[in-house]
Amino acid sequence: MSRRIGMGFDWQGSMDRETSLKRAQIADEVGIDSLWVAEAWGQDAFTTLVQLAERTSNVQVATGIVNIYSRTPAALAQHFATIDELSEGRVIVGLGNSGPQVIEHFHGVPFQPAFKRMRETVEIMKILFSGERLNYDGDLFKLQRGFTLRFDTYRKQLPIYLATLNPRSVQMTAEISDGWLPIMIPMDRLKEEIDQVNDWVREAGKDPADFTIRAPGGVTVANSPEAQARARAGQAGTLAFYCARMGEFYYRQLSRQGYEDEANAARLAWKEGGGGAAAESIPGEMLEQFGFVGTTEECVERLEQEQSAGALLHSVNVMESDPNEFAKILEALKG
Repeated sequence: MSRRIGMGFDWQGSMDRETSLKRAQIADEVGIDSLWVAEAWGQDAFTTLVQLAERTSNVQVATGIVNIYSRTPAALAQHFATIDELSEGRVIVGLGNSGPQVIEHFHGVPFQPAFKRMRETVEIMKILFSGERLNYDGDLFKLQRGFTLRFDTYRKQLPIYLATLNPRSVQMTAEISDGWLPIMIPMDRLKEEIDQVNDWVREAGKDPADFTIRAPGGVTVANSPEAQARARAGQAGTLAFYCARMGEFYYRQLSRQGYEDEANAARLAWKEGGGGAAAESIPGEMLEQFGFVGTTEECVERLEQEQSAGALLHSVNVMESDPNEFAKILEALKG
């Protein structure tokens, strides 16, 4: 059986949109599982999802992720249901909390209790997708006028994947959603974490085979030493940023996974020398645990390790500009 491969689009900076869309078309022709669009404080995700849906035929289009604060649950349901109709049923709803820095200081809205906000958002979206009247009495949302979406949704149930961190939230993810998008789990602990989530899925009365867990970290194919060096530098910068500049959620996640000393070192290095110094403080062993950079053959081996740990979906990035070579690499990764 071929592997389910997900490929992401970068939200940072100015995207070469036409080149990215052509790569998406190649990925669609190869038969990868899904295309993922992130959103933080760069370009919005939904505009790109529409373009991807229009340029492709079979691949699923997904948010990886959009936050649950800057849009209401009803607005999120409108976005996703509309694009699901345009794509003829190919949308994956990827949701996460983001963090107080982005929510309060970019979007300017209060960061409500994350656990309650996520549960209530998912419950409200499910009601709207289903076509039932929206009457909801939650702690955060009280919606009593019986609204429905003013069109027939293409599907009454859209797959919802959640990016959650702490054990309580991950257990909720197993209960109320269709998939988990973990982050910052080292490779040597991945099987243990996935086994626990699958137990929670069973407790919720569901089959783990129907619950998608995406491998965290991602795999980057770089077939030259220069490309590998660039990829590792980018990976180190990202880890350092999450350690030092994204508040306590990711810091606590790294601490739970046994990397508190490394996170503290990155924080201190950032304070004293900025982002470059923080990136340099990240050990090579840590980089390899939380992501992987290598040749096509080495990346296939890493994907096999993720499969053995129980991951059903794999996030990849391919540093290759030649369209024919790009397609060949995706074929090899898919298996």
